[in-house]
Amino acid sequence: MVLAGGCRITRRRGRLSSYLNGGSMTAISSEIERFNRLSATWWNPLGPMRPLHVVNALRLDYVVEQIAAHFGRDKQHAVAGLRILDVGCGGGLLAEALARLDAEVVGVDASPGNIAAARLHAVSQRVGVDYRLGDPAQTLGPDEQFDVVLALEVVEHVGNVPVFIDTVARSVAPGGLLFASTIDRTWKSFVFAIVGAEYVLRMLPRGTHQWKRFVRPAEMAAEFGRSGLQQSDLRGMRYLPLLHRASWCRDTRVNYIAAYTRPAAPQTRRSSPHA
Repeated sequence: MVLAGGCRITRRRGRLSSYLNGGSMTAISSEIERFNRLSATWWNPLGPMRPLHVVNALRLDYVVEQIAAHFGRDKQHAVAGLRILDVGCGGGLLAEALARLDAEVVGVDASPGNIAAARLHAVSQRVGVDYRLGDPAQTLGPDEQFDVVLALEVVEHVGNVPVFIDTVARSVAPGGLLFASTIDRTWKSFVFAIVGAEYVLRMLPRGTHQWKRFVRPAEMAAEFGRSGLQQSDLRGMRYLPLLHRASWCRDTRVNYIAAYTRPAAPQTRRSSPHA
């Protein structure tokens, strides 16, 4: 789940924030430990991850729809043959669903427990997903690029947002598409995503989110813009916890998702041999 707080994001390209004993990853050690503890519950649709199972169905439809429109494909075969990177893939809910639709999927996550759960489930279902443990900067090749990149519910868990965004943006191939979802940094997100979800309804463990780590839509768009991507879609998401239903809405002040595109590489003209 996602949220944001009133801090100013500064751009620091020289040195990556660490979360593992001075390493170069941008995730945070406490976040990895928390997901490790929850890793065994990823594929239980009635357990602690129930909200993610509900939201996953909604987001899968959205992602497929946007990909179909962007690449000019019919929705039924929208992702077939495309190379897709899922950053912060967790237990593989969305990565596995896309692989079932014949996409070539690479899932990256910094939590050993998450990757273990994702690999185990994929093997049990005979679904092929290339799961990699670690940070994108460490697990991806220097020139490795993808048609589609997913960064869903992960931005709020990293220590250096500009560095993370720049890293995942560079993984998008020319003409490609990136999806990012998180929580807006507003009073409404504090009330609903932290007080309501963690303390009143206890849908999530206390401390799951820190309001100051939430990222505003304009901040996200600006950071991706500096990395060469243009925002093509933005919408809010409404989740009804008592009914376990999710739907899209215009209000982005709590959860939201955005799509970004990288312009296609310009085609070079060949000079005529008769010129």
